[in-house]
Formats: sequence, C-alpha cells, structure tokens
Amino acid sequence: MTNWLARGAPHVWRPYCQMKTAPAPLAVARTAGARIILEDGRELVDGIASWWTACHGYNHPHIARAVSEQLARAPHVMFGGLAHAPAYELASRLAALLPGDLDHVFFAESGSVSVEIAMKMAIQFWINRGVQGRNRFVSFLGGYHGDTLATMTICDPDEGMHSLFSGVMPSQHVTALPRDSASEEALDALLGEKRHEIAALIVEPRIQGAGGMLIHEDEVLRRLRVLADRHDVLLIFDEIFTGFGRTGDLFACQGAGVTPDIITLSKALTGGTLPLSAAVARRRIFEAFWSDDAGAALMHGPTYMANPLACAAAGASLDLFEAGAWKTDVARIEAALRSGLEPCRQAAGVVDVRTLGAIGVVEFEAPVDAGALCQRFAELGCWIRPMGKVVYLTPPFVTTDAELGQLTGAIRKVLGVAEAQG
Repeated sequence: MTNWLARGAPHVWRPYCQMKTAPAPLAVARTAGARIILEDGRELVDGIASWWTACHGYNHPHIARAVSEQLARAPHVMFGGLAHAPAYELASRLAALLPGDLDHVFFAESGSVSVEIAMKMAIQFWINRGVQGRNRFVSFLGGYHGDTLATMTICDPDEGMHSLFSGVMPSQHVTALPRDSASEEALDALLGEKRHEIAALIVEPRIQGAGGMLIHEDEVLRRLRVLADRHDVLLIFDEIFTGFGRTGDLFACQGAGVTPDIITLSKALTGGTLPLSAAVARRRIFEAFWSDDAGAALMHGPTYMANPLACAAAGASLDLFEAGAWKTDVARIEAALRSGLEPCRQAAGVVDVRTLGAIGVVEFEAPVDAGALCQRFAELGCWIRPMGKVVYLTPPFVTTDAELGQLTGAIRKVLGVAEAQG
C-alpha cells in the first residue's frame, strides 16, 4: 500500500461506505484529460467526471492558468463588507447566461448548501411579504437534493440513504411528478389544499440524478410552472447536476423554455477544479429582501463564499462554454452512449437503457453490487461507480471516441454483452 494511504487510512472517514467492510480506495497520483492515473501506474478512463464536475476534463490549461494568476493576487478574502473582481464578474456573466431575470447571485461552497440557501430564500420571501406559515416544500419522488439536514427532507423518502433520519426535521410534501393528467391533477389538488403552508416547489429539471437518473419530458417542467403560478408558490430548479451542458443545453431550464424563481448551480460550475455553488434568484425574489429594515436582509454568509480562486476557475470555465465546442462534444457523446449501451438491454436483470445529452444509463430491476462492479470496471481500465439500480456514464465532454468505446465496452463486457449494434 502507498505510504501516505497507509498512514492516513486509520484516520480518514470516507463517504458512502461502511468503513469496516469497504475495500481500500484506489490511490490517485494525478489526472489528465478524461483520465485518472493511479499510483501503481494504471490509467482509468473516468466515466463519471468526478461526480459530474470535470466537464472540460482534468487539468484544463485555461482554467489552471486563471487559478494560478488569481492565487498570486489573492487566494481568499471574506465576502462580508469586501468585494473582488472574480465574484462580481462571475455574477454578471451568470446573470447574462441564465434565462429571464435570474439576476441575483448568492454564492456558497457546495451544492447542498446552495439548495438550503434557496429554501431559506423561499421561506423568507413570504415572511418579508407579511405572509406567515409558508415554510414547507413540495418535492418529487425520485428526487435528490443533498445530504445536509434540510435537503434530506426534500429527497425521496424511500431512498435508503436518508431513511435513518426520518422525523429528525419537519417533513415535506414529496409527491409524483406531473407526468400525465392524473398526476398533474393530484399535484394541483395538493397545492390547492396546502398552499397556505407551501413556500415553493423544487425539482431537478429533465433528469433526477442521484435518485436513479430518471428522465422526464420538458412538458413536466412547463406544467410545474403553470401550477406554481396558479397557486402562487415559488418554483426552484436544482440544476446542480443538469446545469452547464450535461443535458445538451447550457441549462436545462433554457432548453425547456421555463424560467424558475430560483435556480441552484454547482458541480461543473468551476469545471471540476474548486468547490463553488450559487443560488440565483429572479428580481421579484430579491426585491422582497430590499428594504430599509435590516431584519429583512438574508442573514446567511458561508465563510468561503465567493472564494476568489473558485470564482476565477468558474470564469475560465464559462470562457470554455462560450467558445461553444462543448455542444458538438455533448452531441457526439450522446450518440456514442446510445449506440454503445443499447445492447445492454439484452443482459439479465436490465429493465431500461436511456440516454440524455452526455448521460447514459443502464437500469436494473434490483440494486446492483456497486463495490464489486466498480472493481471489475477498474480492472478494465475504467472508473465507473454504479449507484442504486443503475450503472451510468457522465463522462467529461473532452472524452475521445476511443475512450467512450472503452467505457461502453467495459459495461457490455461486465454484463456479458459482446458487441454494440451498428
């Protein structure tokens, strides 16, 4: 075992695993492009872009240069009472890229925290308008919004990861997405009955990520906008996974033609280099906090919010998005994932194969042995980490055709499916 891994192993508490029984993690030496290079010299094609963050690939020179230059100027400065160019320029650029009047950007460090900030904004929006009691949320089955206490309450309650914490925090209304007339009528009735206590609806647009990579049509989002307006509740889009090109549009809300009242962003915001998130609000939300009354302010301020290094990385990432090559790459990846994964329908236990943008999913009828599969994929030179009932791919946009073939081929081989069709 590598010396640093052996020394640190008794002290590091790892995520999402039973420490007593989990195999040792793979020791990483460095990264490059779409690859993770291990200490033992093996190279793994990264099929999940480090939890969907490294959209431009690892070690992109443009982002690295921006971070290095900012490091020489100021690595961090508190955001309370001080300002710096990377944050202010980034906020202006995000406002210009987002649809409608999503103009007011509140920065934080992690996706979960940005969702909690959005929830806090929604609740205080009503308080500042003199409306009491609107402190509950409607979220949706299959949804996932984070692991912090408040975000756990708006995740699917049957999702086993958070079931231990049932009852710790006030419960929310978790219901079915309005995919058809029956579910739309049910949501309409729920909002009509409970609107006096509901602050907002919250949804992952187009695809519910960690809850199972569940895809829904854009019409679902349009229905949500109509229902939110009808019942005078706010609409929050959690685009932590879907934002920045992953579904084929820069933002899923753009492609759907629906502007939420608040949108949360993170993951690929910095191109997978540094932690940064944002909750971005429409003008009318911000105006509810604009007052001579100090008590009407949003009293929130993460210590590292708007970290200059992270904002510089995000600005450089936006440069790459504005250059436009990602669109061609996402279309190319979608085609490769569709053709490469489609034969997996033949495999035992597979119930669905689906793709959306740079996302490919093989779903099984029962939960898979993620640890064992992960090890087998690594033996084939791929980093693929299944979850729940799905084996999925969300590769960096710079992944080559050969690397895409290696990823889909590894999945087919492990599932016992020999060749892709066509």
